[in-house]
Amino acid sequence: MGKLRVALLSGGRSAEREVSVNSAKQVYQALDKEKYDIRRYDPRDDLAKLLADAREIDVALIILHGRLGEDGTIQGMLELLDIPYHGSGVLGSALAMNKIHSKRLYEHAGLPVARWVVLEGDEPDPVAVIEKAFGFPVVVKPEQEGSTIGITIVRKPEELGPALELARRYDPLVLVEEFLKGVEITGAVLGNRNPQALPLVEIIPGDQYGFFTYEAKYTPGATREICPARLSETLTRKAQEYAVRAHQALKCRGYSRTDMIACDDEVYILETNTIPGMTGTSLFPQAAAAAGISFSGLLDRLIELALEKD
Repeated sequence: MGKLRVALLSGGRSAEREVSVNSAKQVYQALDKEKYDIRRYDPRDDLAKLLADAREIDVALIILHGRLGEDGTIQGMLELLDIPYHGSGVLGSALAMNKIHSKRLYEHAGLPVARWVVLEGDEPDPVAVIEKAFGFPVVVKPEQEGSTIGITIVRKPEELGPALELARRYDPLVLVEEFLKGVEITGAVLGNRNPQALPLVEIIPGDQYGFFTYEAKYTPGATREICPARLSETLTRKAQEYAVRAHQALKCRGYSRTDMIACDDEVYILETNTIPGMTGTSLFPQAAAAAGISFSGLLDRLIELALEKD
């Protein structure tokens, strides 16, 4: 039997292009060249080539983050081309990318979330809206971005204006959440029909960062990560259950990673990533390693899941 022909998609046009490029380099290195004939495509520049090569591709690995990669658009194109791909489909990708709609689905599934409001651009008194809903401090987020791009923690009402201005550079609708102080954790989930929770990762940003910012994520040594997370057995089971339920509520497939905050005896869902960072030291591969799955083995499993019939 010949090698499986794999299209490795990375780069793209989102604000997370650099992260995608760096992830794909490590994915390429980790893929077994004895098993796979790997062809690399950057959707920013190589869509015509991808179209031309479609009949020669067995499966696609989508190592794209943010808009036009993680939001269902490239997934829809691959379905039109009849190319199997790893990860969530069009619906699951679009739902998870939209922070506002995913909040509603979490609540519908009975999952705890921080109190939240949506602010439109023409809201005359956003401070009054927030004070009435839950007060400060708050977290201000654009409706659709990843890697904490456009996010600000606002501790005082006078800081709200610049935070809204930053978020609206990306989206006209802004999500404002009650700030929760607790232990930041993330829950990786792997599988299709019967997804399984992997060990939790605890995230401890450096003292110079107020939260897990873009810089804290991608600056070497800026963040300490502990896997398995230092939670009680009860909270660990609860968080893993919630990660699986969030995965299912958003119609995810293959794998996902749900970010959460553990506060006292409860765990609150923040958001779900359908294409988590995939460098060898990223959070999802760390969780897989704690479960006994090597980075190369994880990629093999994701390809198997991509080819699995639902």
